[in-house]
Amino acid sequence: MTAKLTLQSTRRMLSGHEIPAIGYGVSSPSSNLGWLFSERGNPSSTEKATAEALKVGFRHVDSAIMYRNEKGCGRAIQNSGLDRSEIFLTTKIPPRAVNSSLREAGQDYYDLILIHAPYGGKTARLGAWEALVEAQKAGKARSIGVSNYGIHHLEELEAYIQNGGGGEISVGQYELHPWLDHSDIIAWLQKRNIIVEAYSPLAHGERLDEPVLQTIGEKYNKSPAQVMIRWSLQMGLLPLPKSVTPHRIRENAEVFDFELSAEDMKLLDTGEYCPTDWDPTVDED
Repeated sequence: MTAKLTLQSTRRMLSGHEIPAIGYGVSSPSSNLGWLFSERGNPSSTEKATAEALKVGFRHVDSAIMYRNEKGCGRAIQNSGLDRSEIFLTTKIPPRAVNSSLREAGQDYYDLILIHAPYGGKTARLGAWEALVEAQKAGKARSIGVSNYGIHHLEELEAYIQNGGGGEISVGQYELHPWLDHSDIIAWLQKRNIIVEAYSPLAHGERLDEPVLQTIGEKYNKSPAQVMIRWSLQMGLLPLPKSVTPHRIRENAEVFDFELSAEDMKLLDTGEYCPTDWDPTVDED
C-alpha cells in the first residue's frame, strides 16, 4: 500500500476531510538552540522555508502558536499563487487561542487545529476541547485533534466525547521515529482509525549517523533522512519532516520511489525510548 503513495496522496480523517499523507513541519522545537533563536518568531525565515516547501510540492503545512510561526506560514500560503483550498494548514494551540491564531496567520479557517499538550489538568483539557468543538462548528477548524496526549489523557477525552462532549479526534500528533517507542499510543489511535502524525521524524538529526541507517540507505541509494521518513510512512504514520535548506526540503519529498523490506523495517524496530523533545504523554495530571 505505501509503495503506491505519492506526494499528492491523501488520507481520510474521521471528520470526513482529506489530509495529505506527508507534511512540511515548521513547528517542531529543536534541541539546537541556535535554530530556536534564529527561526523562532522570524516570519520572513519561516515564510521563505514554507514557500520552498510549497514550491517542491508539499501541500500540508504544520505550524504552532507556541513557536510563533503562524504568520510566516500564512504569508507563504497567501503569496504562493495556489488556491487556499489546495493547501492543508495545521496549527497547535493552548486553550482558547483559536481566534488569535486565525488573525496571526491571516486565515479564515484552519484545516486542522490540535491541542498542543495535555497540561493544566482535566478541567483545562476538557475546556480546551470544548473550544475546539465550537471552532469546528463555526467553520474556523475543519478537523480537530490532540498532540502529546498519553493514553490516560486520550481515554479521558474519549469518555467525554462519548458522554456528549462532541467532536471527534481526527489526528493525534507525537514525536515518533525508530528511537522513540510509542507503540502503545500508536496502537490505541490506529485501532480507532485516528490519523497518527509524526513530528520530529528525523529526531532533529541526532540519529542520522546510526550505522543501521547508513547501511539501509546505501542499499536503496537513499539518505538516512529519507530512510527515516519512509519508515514513518510504512508504519502507517503521517510524517512532518522539517528543514529550512532547499535541497533537503526536496530530498524529504523524494521518498515515494522505494519501499523498505520487512527485514529492514525489523532492523529499525529498536524498542528504544529516547525523546529529543519534551514528552507530555508521561504527565500524570
